Amino acid sequence: MASRIDQDQVQHVASLAKLSLSDDQLKYFTTQLDEIIGLFETLNEVDTEGIEPTSSVSDQINVMREDVADNWGQRDALLANAPESEKGYIRVPTIIDESEDE
Repeated sequence: MASRIDQDQVQHVASLAKLSLSDDQLKYFTTQLDEIIGLFETLNEVDTEGIEPTSSVSDQINVMREDVADNWGQRDALLANAPESEKGYIRVPTIIDESEDE
């Protein structure tokens, strides 16, 4: 069976995600991703001639409601449990620092 994905492709995607992989991890993930792609290729072998497309496998219907803020009294209790808050919002640390981009 020919490989559908190689280590260079996995390394490229890892670098785009700013991940560093050891040689062992690179081999492991290359094998894993190749097997996953193989599973999807197996689906191409299924005969779907005459089968109607399915938009949902469940008979349940989405029930939408108006998006209205509710229970504002709970806001203060929520903010009291947050490690930091500012101007009525939960303050979270910055997780993307674009200054490190190359």
